[in-house]
Amino acid sequence: MHIVAQYHAHKIRPSRIAYRVGIDIAFIEELIAGEVEVERFPRLVAHYRRQRYQQRLRDSRGRTGVARYELQQKIEREFNQEVGL
Repeated sequence: MHIVAQYHAHKIRPSRIAYRVGIDIAFIEELIAGEVEVERFPRLVAHYRRQRYQQRLRDSRGRTGVARYELQQKIEREFNQEVGL
């Protein structure tokens, strides 16, 4: 379930997750739709989204000046859209 949540947080399609991990696609779609593990799976996805957000910000430190600022703004916007803020 952790792997599915991590891949889902990274915007990987359910069919691709099933192919990479070897898990039944029906189970993956049930998790994403909220039919099973109703409380636990969304918490895991939120956790991995925050991790991804932090990692992307750390990676942006390699740039300088305006390019860094613009990249960080883009990362912030995308994260807020994913979270629903």
